[in-house]
Amino acid sequence: MERRDVRGHYEELAAEYDEHWVYGPDYVPWMSGRIAQALQLGRMDRIADVGSGTGLFAREVAKQLRPRHPILCVDPSEAMLRQLGTQPPAVLTPIVASAEDIAEGRTPLPYEPLDAMWLKESVHHVADPAHTLRGLADRLAPGGRLLVVMLPASIQYPLFEAALTRFEELQPDPAVIEGHLRAAGLEAGLTYAEHELRIDRDKYFGMVRARYMSLLSTFSDSEIDKGIEEMRVAHPEPVLMFPDRFAFVLGRRRGEFA
Repeated sequence: MERRDVRGHYEELAAEYDEHWVYGPDYVPWMSGRIAQALQLGRMDRIADVGSGTGLFAREVAKQLRPRHPILCVDPSEAMLRQLGTQPPAVLTPIVASAEDIAEGRTPLPYEPLDAMWLKESVHHVADPAHTLRGLADRLAPGGRLLVVMLPASIQYPLFEAALTRFEELQPDPAVIEGHLRAAGLEAGLTYAEHELRIDRDKYFGMVRARYMSLLSTFSDSEIDKGIEEMRVAHPEPVLMFPDRFAFVLGRRRGEFA
């Protein structure tokens, strides 16, 4: 097995990340709306997107919400954050840091405490989720909310079998993440939401070849080629349709506004 550095993986993919990662035009508005709804975001909230990548969701949330304070886009990859583009400083603010850096206070934020923060499909990159989530919870104001959006423990994607197996080996259990939020002193709950994906088969195969999911970076080029051939046989249809199911693990800090 060829294990690639995850940060290096995103550095290489940064310039084309949005093209390879987005399934279709409806997905980002749908997910961003779900994030805003789950966090009950308001215009006056001080908000951070931890593990923001290129700012796909922060940009859309800002468009929908028009927040008074810029959304802090936190990511360890400077190359990914450069893809925020020419957004006005009043909309998005890039912070080159990891979730651990924020949790440990190694990277100061422009303002604290925060009213809301989310981690969208990034918690599986955290080495010690219990410790890091506790540190992030400590950055919340009274009544502040912390949302972890993640895939469930198993998925029904049209990937090759070895990739699906490796996903289950690497993916944290959402119920365990909920327990970490409770242990961090937050009132926590777990819900699920599903979005049906429809995507051109060749486009999806191209996304797999580009290793749009970080778990695919654990496969060599020859293993990816073999996997795509397996997918071609299993999925001859020109348009792939499959459910994209997400766990929304929400924690709220107790306080006067809770």
